[in-house]
Amino acid sequence: MKDGDECRAGDGDGTPPFFRPEFEEAFQFIVGAYAVRPSELAVFLPCSVQKPYSTSPSHRKFDEVIAAAVPAGRAHVVVFGTCGVVPRELERMYPYATYRYNLGRCPDPIVHRSFLRIETPRIAAYLEKTEDLYRRRVAYCLGDFRAAMTAAAERTGIPVTIAPAEETIAACRDPAARFPDGSLNSRAYLLDFERALLDAAPAMI
Repeated sequence: MKDGDECRAGDGDGTPPFFRPEFEEAFQFIVGAYAVRPSELAVFLPCSVQKPYSTSPSHRKFDEVIAAAVPAGRAHVVVFGTCGVVPRELERMYPYATYRYNLGRCPDPIVHRSFLRIETPRIAAYLEKTEDLYRRRVAYCLGDFRAAMTAAAERTGIPVTIAPAEETIAACRDPAARFPDGSLNSRAYLLDFERALLDAAPAMI
């Protein structure tokens, strides 16, 4: 697969999922009719190329960190990114288990700007819907996903702790690398994620 093909492939006509009507319809169901379960902590994780999300190597690693830092049953995992925003218990619902897309491999700046324009208000709408359902919120993300989460939190005034820390990202950044900020599976980033979860834990005792 050539560079850039990943951002065009897999969704029928090649349209990124955040442009597709079935993703907007599913999101409207989630922010409208779906009853999100109250939880002491919401953990926002980036969507993965492998579906269902929970079966991906990255989500399995993230789940290990969550299980080690948060009492069982006290966290609600929510997936966000090119899919929109979806509680992970709905990961097998159409269209969330039927697409393949990797924004990080897409070289088109217009697509990246469009993602931020579409995803930021989606996250904001979900934060507003669940404002009284979660006591605390932690998001683990880099790049455009992080930018959208940061903008949504600022727009709504609803606090979200975002990991890894900016200083950790700066220390790990390699401008010459294909993905300059590296991988969320890196040890330094996972440690920051664990710290953010542990900081939220005292409120759950």
